[in-house]
Formats: sequence, structure tokens, C-alpha cells
Amino acid sequence: MKKRRKWLLLGIFLFLLLLFGLSQFYAYIMKDQWNERSAAQDIAKARAGLTEVTKAQKSVWDENSVYWVLTGKNEAGKQLMVWVRFTVDGKPAGGNNDVYAEEVDKGTSEKQIRSIIASELPGSTIKRLLPGVYNGEYAWQLFYKQDGRYYFKFYRFVDGNAIGDGYSLPNR
Repeated sequence: MKKRRKWLLLGIFLFLLLLFGLSQFYAYIMKDQWNERSAAQDIAKARAGLTEVTKAQKSVWDENSVYWVLTGKNEAGKQLMVWVRFTVDGKPAGGNNDVYAEEVDKGTSEKQIRSIIASELPGSTIKRLLPGVYNGEYAWQLFYKQDGRYYFKFYRFVDGNAIGDGYSLPNR
């Protein structure tokens, strides 16, 4: 009986040790991402007047388009979207055009863009929709599936109009 109890306690201890190790590994892997997000929030609060952050999303299209897009409220209680540009190595880009803020009411909200997509691309399944930058324009980046194929398409944040024809990903 004592031997069984000893092995049970040893098994529980090893399982807890494994869980602790996995959580520490996860924290180590995610540390840079969390630091980037925190830096983006600090910049958005200082430069764009964001007081409350409700959503933070990273958008990467190419090496010149690495952005953290934060959604939240300003002091007046207005919904705001703030684009903070980063370099490829995870540092804030700095410069004159590194931060862009716009009230959601003056652009296209996520709910509005979803209804535009539903009417423009019936039968498609949205896999991911996030704000970002495409060819220097602040946009919504759509990744979707239609008729068994995957596509990327971009919509202007300002008016919700499509930018170009999008991209089709090759089939296997």
C-alpha cells in the first residue's frame, strides 16, 4: 500500500512539474509578443489619446507593414482605432507616420465590414478579419474560404470599398 501511494505522489509531482515547465516555456515564447503589445498600448495612449484598450491585434502583410492595431475609447468616450507601426525586429518604428488614429464612426467598423463582405461574397466563410495596412492604406484584411479555395482581400477602412481584386492561394 505504501509503495502504491509513493508512486502516485511521485506521478502527481512529475505531472505538476511538467505543467509548470510548459507554462514557463509558453511565457518565454510569448514574452516578445507581449512586450510589443504593451509598447503599442503605451504609444497609443501617449500619442493618440487612447484611454481604454478593448482589443489589440497584430497585422503583418510584408516587411514594411508590421502594425499593432488597437481598438478602444478616448477621453470623450468615442470608439477609436489606432495603428502603431513597428519594425520587423519588433521595435516601434518612430517617425512622423508611425501612429495613425481614427474614430470608428468616421470609418468602417468591424460589424459594417462583415455585412459588406456578406453581401459581396455570399457563401464565403470568414477565417480571419483584422485591421491592418495594405499598400499604404489603412484597411481591413480579410482571409476567407470560398468554393474550397482560400483568398485574401482588402477593404479600405475609410469607406469599406475593396482594394484591388485580392489574392487567391494555390490549391494543394
